[in-house]
Amino acid sequence: MDKKPFYITTTIPYVNADPHIGFALELVQSDAIARAKRLQGREVFFSTGTDEYGQKIWEASLKEGLSPQDYVDLYAKKYLELKDKLNLSCDNFIRTTSQENIEAAQEFWRLCDKNGDIYKKAYKGLYCVGCEKFLTEKDLVDGKCALHPSLTPEMVEEENYFFRLSKYRERLLEYLSNENSVTPEWRRQEALEYVKGAMDDFSISRSKERLSWGIAIPGDDTQVMYVWFGAFLNYLSTLGWPSKNELYEKFWENGFTAQTAGKDMVKFQSVMWQGMLMSAGLSNTHTIIYHGFVAGEGGIRMSKSLGNVINPADVVDEYGVDALRYFLLREISAFEDSPFTMERFKEAYNASLANGLGNLVSRIMQLASTNLDKPVPIAESEDMSEYFSILDKFEINKAAEYVWNRIAELDKEIQDRKPWETKDKEVITGLVTKLYSIARMLNPLLPDASTKIKALIKSNQKPGTPLFPRLNGSTSSP
Repeated sequence: MDKKPFYITTTIPYVNADPHIGFALELVQSDAIARAKRLQGREVFFSTGTDEYGQKIWEASLKEGLSPQDYVDLYAKKYLELKDKLNLSCDNFIRTTSQENIEAAQEFWRLCDKNGDIYKKAYKGLYCVGCEKFLTEKDLVDGKCALHPSLTPEMVEEENYFFRLSKYRERLLEYLSNENSVTPEWRRQEALEYVKGAMDDFSISRSKERLSWGIAIPGDDTQVMYVWFGAFLNYLSTLGWPSKNELYEKFWENGFTAQTAGKDMVKFQSVMWQGMLMSAGLSNTHTIIYHGFVAGEGGIRMSKSLGNVINPADVVDEYGVDALRYFLLREISAFEDSPFTMERFKEAYNASLANGLGNLVSRIMQLASTNLDKPVPIAESEDMSEYFSILDKFEINKAAEYVWNRIAELDKEIQDRKPWETKDKEVITGLVTKLYSIARMLNPLLPDASTKIKALIKSNQKPGTPLFPRLNGSTSSP
């Protein structure tokens, strides 16, 4: 088994609105991977954070009558609170407005410039504020950005700095030829097609006259960095690069690096960012895992710009963190688009948490506390290689399905053996041992429930209240 240090990071969202359920999916998927690697004995560094520069932030701050810094401080706090709401085991929360990230972005710029990969040219084109990028014909549907149909692209003409991405076409093709560089496979093919076809140099600065809210460019006070250029550096600055190299060396240069991202990030994360790393002479990301979109009613994609989002913090406040984590990790596909509605959420909660896991724990621990004189001794270690082999492929919903199959098997065993009639201590001990095994596997998925079940087993007690109280009738929706 690979014992290299393991580094995992999410993308970092713009703080131009409250957090939404789509980003919560990425957070809990990443957390499940991080927790699983720790269970396997790996040293893990898990990072997330916020992206706080760019035109969207500037415009949003004006609408709220705040300075950009006050605005991002306000909204970054909400994302920081979400980290605790979702019970994330992350090691650092990085903000792109932090001095560490600013210095890292400026040093990275200098390295790319020194390598001859930054040049200046005039450019004219349609610009989408939602994407913070210039659009091509392929990006347009009826004259609007395909991802932000409610926004009207604006024609922008100015002189910008460009990154010479075309120089790295062959090296990017070689990088992407590694089947492990992108998961799932069809996203790797998407990245390869982009490099072979439409890939070109891209703008990495904006005129300070048009947009002053950005990281200053070394040696030119008339421009600021394109938001994506500076934001990418969070993946390095969170490890202390370039001034504090201990974490960086351990996790980026000598460890295994993984990033999670939405399916619309393929060309940004697997092409542009990787080309930038090549230019700076730094190691490329080992693997990038792309999830699908979370859809709302009628299969319409949830997004802040469409105004149809569900706030994950509201769901946690009403139903508990493990209820939300369960739905996102089992009922939502690891890689494909999936729907999230409160009706589906409540149905899954009752079926799989209240009637499934929660009921199983109550039945077994009632039997144990009534018929056993002391807690069941549990072995310190257990072979979970089959379970880990699924998680190693980042197929998190399949891993959750594996656990719930074990729950169903244990429930069937109770029905078949009828220990409430036989009072057979050996049978009950076996049930408790198998329940503890399930609790171990729940650690990456539902860490609170895992901890509670283990505590009940170690003290030989039945739950005072149900782990997951059944939802009866209609309940208020967040």
